[in-house]
Amino acid sequence: MKSPLPYCLLALTLLLTGCGYSTTELYPTQYNTVTVPNFDNRSNDRNVEFTLREALIKEIEQRTPYKAVSGTGLSDTQLTGTVVRVDRKLLSRDADVGLPQEIEIVVTVDFQWKDLRTGEVIRGYRGLSAAGQFVPNRAVGEFDDDGVRLAVSRLASDIVSRMREDGW
Repeated sequence: MKSPLPYCLLALTLLLTGCGYSTTELYPTQYNTVTVPNFDNRSNDRNVEFTLREALIKEIEQRTPYKAVSGTGLSDTQLTGTVVRVDRKLLSRDADVGLPQEIEIVVTVDFQWKDLRTGEVIRGYRGLSAAGQFVPNRAVGEFDDDGVRLAVSRLASDIVSRMREDGW
């Protein structure tokens, strides 16, 4: 009968080496705080910039080592941007009555993340878009705001992902 010792040593080695996971940080470590003011809004949709700010703060707090703070005087960095446009696209109609059955909302932004101590732009991106869908019929009862919130939530996730050390 073979000894289980080699298998135990292999398992221990894999455990101690982290099974191939890197110990490098995902996000730049020289920063501690981020200020997120409302983005400028060039779209015709009112309040999308407020919804985006809330979603960004939530994503930053949950997924990064940074603390979201109010006021640039309290922060190392600042995440600013512009809601460039909000587009709606009819995806399907009810075959019987022709009413909209599913609508897609695409929110597009430009953003930059800046080091407030040096003025250097850490990351920036133009034309980043995310989509959300909603079903406006009576049976489901979703509203336009539901589609906007979904698109903005996805957009906030994408923006925070682009703040990573590898830029994605």
